[in-house]
Order: sequence, then structure tokens, then C-alpha cells
Amino acid sequence: MPMYEIEHIAPLQSEQKDALALAITEIHSNKFTTPRLFVNVKITDAAKQETYVAGRPRASNRITAHVRTSAARTQQDFDQLCNDVHVAWSSIVHPAHPTKPPQDQELRAVFILGDITAAWEAGFTVPPAGQDAQWAKENMAAFQDKANNGDEDFADLVEELKTRDEFK
Repeated sequence: MPMYEIEHIAPLQSEQKDALALAITEIHSNKFTTPRLFVNVKITDAAKQETYVAGRPRASNRITAHVRTSAARTQQDFDQLCNDVHVAWSSIVHPAHPTKPPQDQELRAVFILGDITAAWEAGFTVPPAGQDAQWAKENMAAFQDKANNGDEDFADLVEELKTRDEFK
């Protein structure tokens, strides 16, 4: 449902990329009641990208999130999301320097864009923000069918939905 795009100049190891993707998935899933299967994370090495800040070339690490919005998701919610993502980055990318990382490891920006008007994912139309639990309940039989037919992602989804109170 959301799409997070991590663009990095820091020399990230595979384990760090995996940890960032998992951390962002957990943060978003827990904050907004989104099933983990529908949290997308794309990681791109931006070392050779030409980016500019204040009209000058500047290489940096940044994360952009494309999310759904609703009246129930406040500015404070999104500010906290930015902070949580920043804390996750710091603990994964530069744990030895939590407050003053080397410049190439610093997360320079987190942008949250409320620009998802509609989406289709894994065979399902994505619900409006805040209606994930009802949507999951309405589609549980279809999720179970995909799981029964060997789709590991949907097998994981069905198990997740069974264990989270908000989806029962």
C-alpha cells in the first residue's frame, strides 16, 4: 500500500538493506494497521545520481514514502513516522555514531508524500487509508485461497492477520 524509496550514498551491506526494509515494514505496519505484505520498500544506490539542494550538487541519503492519507492520519502521525524511520536508519546504518555519523552515512531527509489516490496490489484493489482491517476481513477467503494454492506471501499474510488483534 505504501511505497518507500530509500536512496543511499552510504555503502550499505545486504544485511543493512534487509534490516532497513524490515524496520520500515514494521514501523508502517504497526503505526497504520497495514498488513506487512502490502508495505513496499525499494532501495537504490544513489552514489552516481546528480541531486541538488539549494541549487548546488549534494549527494545524500534520503527516504521518500508514498502513502495513503485520511482524516484519521494526522500531521503528528506523519511527523512521528519520519522520526521512527530516522531512528531505524541510525540504529542500522551507523550504530557506533548515533548522534554524529560520518557525512556519507547521515540520513539527510525523510519525505512523506500523501499521493496514493488508488492502487492495485497482488490482485487486490487497495482500500482507502484507515479501512485496512475491514478490507482484510472482507478478502480473507481470497487470501486463504491464494495461500492454499501455494503462494507463500499470502500464507504469511493469513498467519499475520490471525495473530494481530486489529484484524480479528
